[in-house]
Amino acid sequence: MSPAAPSSVSRHPCASHAAQVHFAHPSERLFAALLDVHEIEWEYEPVEFALAWSAEGFPTSGFRPDFWLPAERCFVELTTADQRLVTRKNAKIRRLRELYPEVALVVVYQRDFLSLLARNGLDPQGLRAA
Repeated sequence: MSPAAPSSVSRHPCASHAAQVHFAHPSERLFAALLDVHEIEWEYEPVEFALAWSAEGFPTSGFRPDFWLPAERCFVELTTADQRLVTRKNAKIRRLRELYPEVALVVVYQRDFLSLLARNGLDPQGLRAA
């Protein structure tokens, strides 16, 4: 996923796509804003993948990746919790990959996300506790 160069036309941040979506976590809003700045098209949580089913065939567990990047044809999952707390999510990601091997999924862990923010001139200090 190579970022496009930011547009020469400056837009007010509240006019961005990221400003119009309700996110579950502040890190998701920041990531979406970075995608907007780099003019990368995205959708927020557009699909949930069933991971387990009841005896009657109804989904009992699922996984909804944070972002779909249509141009790159991949999903992105942000995992900004401390690394030792992501065991459950990693298990779901492994299960998704077992059941849906054709699905491209990039997992962005906390250290990678903080590095991404720093490379884009943003102070990641406020997110460490989030």
